[in-house]
Amino acid sequence: MSRIIISTTDAPQAIGTYSQAVRAGDTVYLSGQIPLVPATMQMVEGDIAAQVRQVFSNLAAVAAAAGGSLNDCVKVHVFLTDLVNFPVVNEVMAEFFTEPYPARAAIGVAALPRGAQVEVDAIMVLNS
Repeated sequence: MSRIIISTTDAPQAIGTYSQAVRAGDTVYLSGQIPLVPATMQMVEGDIAAQVRQVFSNLAAVAAAAGGSLNDCVKVHVFLTDLVNFPVVNEVMAEFFTEPYPARAAIGVAALPRGAQVEVDAIMVLNS
């Protein structure tokens, strides 16, 4: 099976040895996004809601570059440095996703790159 590398300037460029997304068949694996503003590669200013909103905006841009949208996601992993912020994730997700929602896991972590409070990755399935 061939792999297609997905890349867009509408999301932060990779800051390590990974691709923004990789398509294998009808499945697209979207790498984790932290709340970097694509144009500046700096963390978004604001509270946790602003960080979560930026993360989903970044994921949406990568999903679009792959030919889909966040509503094509079948699984989402949310990593939070403080699980008390989980209700904010639910509120912001409702701005970006429509029902039926993807499967999801929320994981509490000690730290994330660049001091981010949230990181999210996803798996998306596209029609052939």
